[in-house]
Amino acid sequence: MEIMTDQGFRKTVKYLRALLIISLIGMICMLILFAGIMGYAKILGAPPLAVPQSTLFFADDGALIGESNSGQKRYWVGIKDISPDLVNATVSIEDKNFYEHHGFDYKRIAGAVLADIQAFAKVQGASTITQQYARNLFLEHDKTWKRKLMEAFYTIRLEMNYSKQDILEGYLNTIYYGNGAYGVEAASQYYYGKKASELTLAEASMLAGIPKGPSLYSPLTSMEKAKKRQAIILQSMVKNGYINEKSAQSAAVQTLTLVGEHTTQRVKVAPYFQDAVKNALKNQLHLDDRTIALGGLKVFTTLNVKQQEAAEQQVSNNVASSSEIQIGLVAMDPKTGAVKAMVGGRDYDKSPFNRAVQAIRQPGSTIKPLLYYAALEQGFTPSSTMRSEFTTFHFDDGGADYTPHNFNNKYADDEITLAQALAVSDNIFAVKTHLFLGEEALIETAKKFGISTKMAEVPSLALGTSGVRVIEMANAYSLLANGGNRVDPTLITRVEDYNGHVIYEKEDVTKKVLDPAKAYVMTQMMTGVFDPKLNGYSKVTGSTIINDLTRPYAGKSGSTETDSWMIGYSPQLVTAVWAGYDMGKPIELVAEKTYAKNIWANFMEEALDGKPVKAFKQPKEGVVGVYVNPENGKLATKDCPVKRLTYFVAGTEPTEYCTEHLKHTESHAAKKKAPKKVPWYKKITPWSH
Repeated sequence: MEIMTDQGFRKTVKYLRALLIISLIGMICMLILFAGIMGYAKILGAPPLAVPQSTLFFADDGALIGESNSGQKRYWVGIKDISPDLVNATVSIEDKNFYEHHGFDYKRIAGAVLADIQAFAKVQGASTITQQYARNLFLEHDKTWKRKLMEAFYTIRLEMNYSKQDILEGYLNTIYYGNGAYGVEAASQYYYGKKASELTLAEASMLAGIPKGPSLYSPLTSMEKAKKRQAIILQSMVKNGYINEKSAQSAAVQTLTLVGEHTTQRVKVAPYFQDAVKNALKNQLHLDDRTIALGGLKVFTTLNVKQQEAAEQQVSNNVASSSEIQIGLVAMDPKTGAVKAMVGGRDYDKSPFNRAVQAIRQPGSTIKPLLYYAALEQGFTPSSTMRSEFTTFHFDDGGADYTPHNFNNKYADDEITLAQALAVSDNIFAVKTHLFLGEEALIETAKKFGISTKMAEVPSLALGTSGVRVIEMANAYSLLANGGNRVDPTLITRVEDYNGHVIYEKEDVTKKVLDPAKAYVMTQMMTGVFDPKLNGYSKVTGSTIINDLTRPYAGKSGSTETDSWMIGYSPQLVTAVWAGYDMGKPIELVAEKTYAKNIWANFMEEALDGKPVKAFKQPKEGVVGVYVNPENGKLATKDCPVKRLTYFVAGTEPTEYCTEHLKHTESHAAKKKAPKKVPWYKKITPWSH
């Protein structure tokens, strides 16, 4: 035996000492590196957990009406809204020590390494739920060392900054379950047609098995393999103390009902309305396009599905399939401005251009209620009279002569009242009123009613020659319907982010912009559009749809060469309908000229079906109702053959009684004594006959 010399012993000790020093330095370096990584992770703080998710749109009753996505179905739900059985099944099969470790399961890693060495291949995974979540959130699924190191770093950051419940919630909302379904909610909806919170143990244990291999373990692909995987998961839940053997056996033999369809694939409600909502999210709430499309928002809208279906059905029923006429329709709650239905055209797939909010078209006589409200502000009353006859207007400023015409060139050739002029849509009365008030008066009144489109100061403005939007006109009439309160068209009531935090909620702000008494008087005059008592030299403009109406309405129709309108309201709903050609082609067919009125009447009746019949609410003060002879606006007597209850701003009601229907001798004597008066308007207005 060779005995080690002193020199050899000293060399060995020196070598071991160097090795120990190097090891200590290495350990110190490792500790410094680890401390540096931990410190850097702490400095960076919590990584964002947002992932691309579908934005969902809901109707006023909470029903899902649509979604925005990139082909991936992602819906974020809180951990409390996930079946406990699904949570437990996932933890049991994916990471049984999840609640004990700090992101890495070292025992599992060692076991996986040993198994791989023995098999000379990658046969066992060791990734924890936190590691998988980090990979789903921030990394590609390649197998490089760089990706593995980054995965470990993100795992540390997640564990340092989030609770186990936060991590588990995020993991369950990002894991892929196949068929485009990301997260438990999308998967539950796809496979079972129900919410994740409603899953049974049998459903949950089968769903938890899919992520290991969606193409292998989906029950829609292979029920046999799915059942085998389910059995493994149920036994792991028994072993880990989540369920007992009896529950596992019962779940294993339970027959499951599978759907295999994404719920929102069937949802194609109100596409024009949904486009308008997205536009409001961008331009009013100032959200960017990516957030709107992939931010996982929950957008609660004002849409009433029943009324939307009624609107679309009435357009389909009333417009001939061969016609190229387009339709724009907006229905609103006049009290809040909430848009309940919207039609922007007859076929969204062929033309997504939204005629209800984008098109600017001439409103025709539907502008007259705004003009006559301005007249009420200047002392006019429903009984104010002017002469309706063929008239050419001459102007001292050198402007061109202007000769408006009534429909079919029909004129009373006599004095008519403002109420009658509105009911039969007399254009001469309107232009005279417009010029008397001053051309700027209607423009300023239109602004007060919320109309933003530019209007020209011209005589023809009284006949609706400056373009407006359908939604603006519906909103303007809402002010009359609600007693003078300013409302704005509202599409969205609330928006939540993917975590359920409210980022927008509509506030109800009431601002009085019209005089309630005058608004009520104007509304009552507009009921005359549907009242045969106001027929005179011409029929009231609503005569063709009177028989279709079963409750009180106020409204006004309008037409130009290229546009046909009907706008009207009940106390609960205001609706504006426009019909016309996109390129401004004249409407020549008689049937096409009736589309707007027929759609409006049938829609209003269907939309309000089942709702109480309400009369327009009279203000507590400032309004007086008296019976008048509608032909001359004077107080009716017992001898007048026709009487109409007419409302006036208090103090402006007529005081003179009608004498036209007294006995002949009395009437003749009265006329003989009465001096002939020159109408007031002839003294101040620059026109000739």
